[in-house]
Amino acid sequence: MRITTRHSVRTVQTLCVTVTAALVATGCGRSEDSAPGKDAPAQIGAGKAKGTVVMWNLGDIEPALKELAKKFEQKNPDADVKITAVPWDGAHDKLTTAIAGGNTPDMSMIGSTWMPEMAAMNGFQATPASIKSSDFYPGQWDTTKYKNTSYGVPFTADTTVVYYRTDLTEKAGIKGALAGDREGYLKDLKAIQATAGKQNPKLRHATGLLMGFNSWIFWVPMVWQQGGDIYDAKTKKFTFDTPEVAKALEYWASVPKGGLAPTDRSDNVQGFRDGLIATYQEAAWAGASFHKDAPELDGKWKTMPVPYSEQPAGFAGGTDLAVFKEAENPDAAWKFARFLTEPANLATYAKATGGLPASPQAWTDGNLSADENMKPFDEQLKVSKAPPAITTWQQIADAIDSELEKLALGKATVAEVQKALQSKTTSIGTGR
Repeated sequence: MRITTRHSVRTVQTLCVTVTAALVATGCGRSEDSAPGKDAPAQIGAGKAKGTVVMWNLGDIEPALKELAKKFEQKNPDADVKITAVPWDGAHDKLTTAIAGGNTPDMSMIGSTWMPEMAAMNGFQATPASIKSSDFYPGQWDTTKYKNTSYGVPFTADTTVVYYRTDLTEKAGIKGALAGDREGYLKDLKAIQATAGKQNPKLRHATGLLMGFNSWIFWVPMVWQQGGDIYDAKTKKFTFDTPEVAKALEYWASVPKGGLAPTDRSDNVQGFRDGLIATYQEAAWAGASFHKDAPELDGKWKTMPVPYSEQPAGFAGGTDLAVFKEAENPDAAWKFARFLTEPANLATYAKATGGLPASPQAWTDGNLSADENMKPFDEQLKVSKAPPAITTWQQIADAIDSELEKLALGKATVAEVQKALQSKTTSIGTGR
C-alpha cells in the first residue's frame, strides 16, 4: 500500500513543505543592494489603499478569499485586487523563478517552510513594525523569520493532533481520550492492539505511522517534547547526538517494533475510515474531509492534543503572506495583507475553509473552540514550533525522513541513526 496522491498533495498544501531545493538562493539576476536578514521594516502609508494589487494564491482560490477581497475593495474604493491561482505542485519553482528574474507579483501566499529560502534570495520586504508579532501564535510568527527578521505575516496556521475512533477505543476499555503522556499513551495503544481481530474484528493496528516523505513533521516535535532540539541556532550546529534525540528515536521505533502500526506506507486516512487503524496523527483538513466524505463516521471520532513526555510541543506550519521587493504597489499590498490577517477576517476564512487561523484572537472572535474537535488544535498551536529557519531545511528534512524509515523497518539502530543524521546534516550545512 502507499500514501494516496490526494493525501500527498493535501499534506503539501497544509504543511507547506518544498519538494525541491534545486533553486536554493541563487539570487541570479538580482542586485546586491540589500541584505536578507538585515532589512529595515517596510512602511505602510496613511490613508486608504490605491491602485492594483496582484496576489498569487497557492492552490484553488477559495470563495472566502474572493469575498474578503471584495470587502477590502469596498473599504478602499480606489484599490483593485487581482488574485491568480498557482497550483501547489509547481508553486515553489514558479516563486523562486519569479524572484530570481525580478518578475514577481506584489504579494503572494508562501508555504511556511519556503520562507527562509526565498528571504535569502532577497525576495521579500521585511514586515512593517505596525504588524505585531504578539497578535499571532509564537510558533506561527516564527515561520516568517529569517536571520531574526520577519518577512511576512502568518495567514493560515497548521499543526497536527491525534484522531481516534471512539467506537474502537471504547472496546479496549478506554473511556474518552487516550492518555496524554507518552508512557500512558503507549499502554493505551497496546490495549487497543489487543482487541484487533477480537472485539474489533476489522482492526489491524492500533495506530498509523507516516513513512517516508514528511515523517519528520511528526518526529521532530518528540525531540522538543524531551526538552531538546535538532539544531542550535547560536552555534549553527546540528544536535542529533544528544540524549533527547535518542529518546525521541527510541519512542518512534517502539511503535512499529511492537506491531502497533503498519510499516508498508498504508493510507492512514483510508485505514482510519475503514476501521483498520484506531488512531493517527493528522492536520485539520482530515476532520473536514471526514465530515464531507465519510458522514457515516460523524460521532465516532474525536481529536486530542499530541501526547508528550516532558513538555508539550508540536509542529507549526501553514502559509504566510509576503510582499515582494519587486512589488509595483507595495503599500496597497501590505494594506491587503494586514486586512486579511485581522482576527475577524482570519476567523471568517478559517470557518469557510475548515482551516486554522494563526491568531489566538481569531479563535476567540470565531468561537472556534466551541467545537470539541477543534479545541485540541487551539491547544496545540499554543505550544507549536517552527523548524529551523535555514535555507537547506528541505535537504535536512529529507535526511530525517530517510533515517526514520530505516529505524521503523528495523534496518538501523537508534545509535546508528543518530550517527548518520549528525554526519549527513553537518555535511549538508545550513546554507546562506
